[in-house]
Amino acid sequence: MFPWNIFPFNKDMKDKMQKMKPEEIDNYVQDLLGKIMPSNMRGGMNPQDFFSGFQSPVSHQQSATGGLNSTAFETHDFVFVRIPIKHDEWIKNLRIYHTTNQLIVEHIPQHDDKHVITLPAIVRKKGATANYKDNMLEVKIPKNIDMQYSQIDVTEIL
Repeated sequence: MFPWNIFPFNKDMKDKMQKMKPEEIDNYVQDLLGKIMPSNMRGGMNPQDFFSGFQSPVSHQQSATGGLNSTAFETHDFVFVRIPIKHDEWIKNLRIYHTTNQLIVEHIPQHDDKHVITLPAIVRKKGATANYKDNMLEVKIPKNIDMQYSQIDVTEIL
């Protein structure tokens, strides 16, 4: 039988972990990595560089639109676009359209403005919803899973 009681996993540890700040956890992990890695590897790779290759389970994409400062990201089933709304009058004036890979937002901040946001995945034609709450417009569009494959024959040219 394995002696589980020698590990520091008890109620006190749970309380300590809940009270830790993200900066403290980051410092602890950096210190631990610095101790584990041999001294000849420390000059070759920074622990921050090691973690920069990992992505969160949800992929994010910042839009390149000038005045909107929107964020587009996808989950397993949906694509979300969040647009901060600075003035409540914008909601009354704006128009939203989408294609299979773009979201088009018109009439904000000025009536002649048009912003095109590239979506991180292909989406369906129908089923999109938009909700406005706490100065944030959230557009939710169902993803389209395209299972139609076309085989391409490769010919060898001599």
